[in-house]
Amino acid sequence: MLHDLLITHATIVNADGTTRGHIGVTGGTVTAIYASEVTDLPPAVRTVDATGMLVIPGGVDAHCHVEQVTGAYRSLDTYETATTAALHGGTTTIVDFGIPADASESPLAALRNKLGLVDGARCDVGLHGAVVAWDDDVPAQLQEMADLGVPSVKVYTTNRGTTMADEDTILRVMKETARRGGLVYVHSEHDAIVVDRTAACAADGRIGIEDLPRSRPEISEDASVREMLAVAAYTGAAVYFVHQTTPAAVEAVREARARGQIVYSETCPHYLLLDESVYASAAPEKFACCPPIRPASAAAGLLNRLARGQVDTVSSDHSCYDLAQKQRSRHDVRRMPHGLPGVETRMPAAFTALVTRGGLPVERFVEVFATDPARINGLSTKGVVAVGYDADLVLVDPAERRTVDGAALHQGTDFSPFDGMMLSGWPRTVVSGGRVVLDEGTFHDPGPVGRFLPRTGPGQGSSGSNGGTTRYRARGAARTVEA
Repeated sequence: MLHDLLITHATIVNADGTTRGHIGVTGGTVTAIYASEVTDLPPAVRTVDATGMLVIPGGVDAHCHVEQVTGAYRSLDTYETATTAALHGGTTTIVDFGIPADASESPLAALRNKLGLVDGARCDVGLHGAVVAWDDDVPAQLQEMADLGVPSVKVYTTNRGTTMADEDTILRVMKETARRGGLVYVHSEHDAIVVDRTAACAADGRIGIEDLPRSRPEISEDASVREMLAVAAYTGAAVYFVHQTTPAAVEAVREARARGQIVYSETCPHYLLLDESVYASAAPEKFACCPPIRPASAAAGLLNRLARGQVDTVSSDHSCYDLAQKQRSRHDVRRMPHGLPGVETRMPAAFTALVTRGGLPVERFVEVFATDPARINGLSTKGVVAVGYDADLVLVDPAERRTVDGAALHQGTDFSPFDGMMLSGWPRTVVSGGRVVLDEGTFHDPGPVGRFLPRTGPGQGSSGSNGGTTRYRARGAARTVEA
């Protein structure tokens, strides 16, 4: 047979192990994996030699905010720029959110708005819904969203006046989503604690970006996570906690799993590589995010729990504001847009935190970078290098190191929280849907070829933290295996 692409002499890393072989790609799918000792390989339109490289599944970033409007602010990227940046960073699938701008916009309208923008994407895109306010039409809207292939819905426990859902709304969303077998994403900070602490900071005249950790203390996250776990237990909902920053929050999730709940824990690279001393730096606005970056002890605790399989995914929480937007309100965190650009740096930042510094196996990195985000979010053809899966592949030289220059990245902004840091694990070559889109640093724009991916409910079992086994079998057999 004639392959479109043949990747030879590959060290293939999946979540469940590493093998050596040659990868055949046809029609955007991995159609064959040949054992490394096979020398009589079939012809291909193009051959890429992966000698000395790791070949891993294309990344799945299940927590991105693209073209997002929140209050007075609009993020600066488009689907074109965000997905171009994703590909430069080894991520070949993103999942964005259709979040109502405020309580006056319906969940379905917000989602349809995002569906209308996906056409510009350079890689595949999934979507989550979101609910801010409950009314009698919401159940029907959630059903229509599920019919469109969006079974997951996000709720915020804080951010009064913009994205926050009240307690009644959250309980009803969980009940409805549980009935449909979907997944509830939760931004979990205890609103009353945040409001009280922020008011105290303002009264003390300490409300600038330097005081962000003081205004949103760790206990606000820990308390909210336990409260939401109780509501999830009551309603039977499967829940996914975004951007967890404290070991205590992750521990609460672990305990809930031990009780039989379906619950997932996510963290982000900036919570693993940075600590709260960044708020005393020359440009603290570069680190305006909620929850804030925590003490070094929290970062160490998160890495420890990653090593023990208690964190399921590492996502970017990509939000693309520039320094001018952040500096405008640097003296009042109540008015500043929060969120960090990260879709392009997720791979090297996570690789550096987990593998280079943390000493974890590359297989564990692959698990949280690609395999489990795909499984949890019902992306059944993503996150694995194996016959029958999408040909989303990344070649990486683990020894290569680069210094981050946010202004030179492709995210639509002028900074990165990792500016000046030396990171390893950058992609050398990226294949998306069978197309070579990044080749030794040269980007080949595939055009608006990204697909909207309808999804199923959360995948059951796990390759890691939920204690199951990976739901696939990599096929590095001594013979050709064709789809």
